[in-house]
Amino acid sequence: MTSELCIFDVASGDVRTLLETDRLIEAPNWTPDSGALIVNGDGRLFRVALDGNPDLAEIDTGFAVRLNNDHGISPDGKTLVISDSTEEGASCIYTLPFGGGMPKRITGHVPSYWHGWSPDGTMLAYVGKRDAGFDIFTCPADGGAETCLTAGFEHCDGPDYTPDGKWIWFNGERNGRMQLWRMRPDGGALEQMTDDERVNWFPHPSPDGESILYLAYENGVEGHPRDHDVELRVMPASGGKPRTLLSLFGGQGTINVPCWAPHSSRFAFVRYRA
Repeated sequence: MTSELCIFDVASGDVRTLLETDRLIEAPNWTPDSGALIVNGDGRLFRVALDGNPDLAEIDTGFAVRLNNDHGISPDGKTLVISDSTEEGASCIYTLPFGGGMPKRITGHVPSYWHGWSPDGTMLAYVGKRDAGFDIFTCPADGGAETCLTAGFEHCDGPDYTPDGKWIWFNGERNGRMQLWRMRPDGGALEQMTDDERVNWFPHPSPDGESILYLAYENGVEGHPRDHDVELRVMPASGGKPRTLLSLFGGQGTINVPCWAPHSSRFAFVRYRA
């Protein structure tokens, strides 16, 4: 299987393949300075420069060598956040300096999978399993007590803040249907934002606040598996009819985490081919 790290230009619809590798890589983040992408692979974290000769440059993550694809960058660009299972045998959230270094543990409970950082840099949004299912939680970015924001869902995932900090978008399953939702950062004012035949995951608000990018599986898919024919779709941030930007072979690993460029004209994704 070949992984292709790609950039999609929203205005033209053009796709640029930045890097091809036989390594399984996943979940690109775009750095705030627009200079690089961050991806994971084989339990490690890598930086891929956008100029020159793009390559996978490993980032030092200390003892954390079992990273999954839930990682990101602080709004000020100074800190990385990772989800790693080295210490606990289940995913736990840590932060570390942007250039690499020793991770600092943030979440007290596992499993916890990071997905969003509030625009003011003070809070993290993540997914955790504490009882029967997965719910959305928040906690201070420096660590502290967590708050559960969801109830009544069979499964939740992918929380991501809007750039004004007024909403958290996520995917939530009710009655066997995975759709997109949004809520206030305290869990209030819950709204269902999609209602169609697709299985919708990982909504990402654009930095300009205009659009929501997300991953759409075909009807009947359970969970968010790899190696599927999927679509990347975009919809207005206020709600409305989505449109398909691209069909590809992907799924798990394609856009699990925030992947927009800072100027909202492009985003990064990973697709796969045999």
